Amino acid sequence: MSGVTDLDELLATMEPALVTGSFVYASVPASDIAAHLARGPIGLFREEEGITLILPADAAGGLSASGPMRMITLTVHSSLEAVGLTAAFATALTRAGISANVVAAFHHDHIFVPERDAERALETLRALSRAAREKGEMR
Repeated sequence: MSGVTDLDELLATMEPALVTGSFVYASVPASDIAAHLARGPIGLFREEEGITLILPADAAGGLSASGPMRMITLTVHSSLEAVGLTAAFATALTRAGISANVVAAFHHDHIFVPERDAERALETLRALSRAAREKGEMR
């Protein structure tokens, strides 16, 4: 498996980036998925109740959807076998009172936060990364 697995290295080099645009989560019946692929979902997941779509907010017209969210991508190539990264950034965001919905993809982790908290979340993640770099420099 490719990607970084060392937690200290992941935290020190994660470089969170706020992705342009707002996104929402919506659910559609599995039997209707083909009709919704044209909406341009950036992610989907099959659940017993239906297909969860993560899609640009402006493509969600007519669907019951979550509130607007922003996506923060951790630009470090994290391994799917890395231990502790999600716990570390989730703990930092929890301390800041920020809800986080995480999607781990092959190359990167993507964190969806409420739109109103996006800048605070970005700064919280940057502070976490700075602290890890400073800790590494002290060794």
